[in-house]
Amino acid sequence: MTTSTTSQSPRQHMRTSVSIDVVVNGVLNMVEGRITDLSEGGARIEGGVILPVRSRCEIHYAGQTVYAVVMWAEIDRMGVRFPYELTDGPLYNALDRARGAWPSEPAQVFRSMRAVSFGRRGLS
Repeated sequence: MTTSTTSQSPRQHMRTSVSIDVVVNGVLNMVEGRITDLSEGGARIEGGVILPVRSRCEIHYAGQTVYAVVMWAEIDRMGVRFPYELTDGPLYNALDRARGAWPSEPAQVFRSMRAVSFGRRGLS
């Protein structure tokens, strides 16, 4: 008997925290939601939008329609995958702006100007 193990590959795209109000069009209804996590390959949508896993939907934002497939769903949020990666348009531009708004490393403010000392008052 042979057993094969499949390892999860790392995500292909970097996820970015965002807050983008969208309208999700499922098969039977259009509901407002908020994208809180976005990458070129998918998104996490929170709010009143909950669709069944494997269902298809459209995400409408600033005149753009992005097609998606629901990969997982919980009570108040769901994760979707985009069959076609985001490469342009308003949603991609919002992702690009969100990535540019956050520095990639913590700021090193005045680190070289601090005196070497012990404690808050600088006791030696």
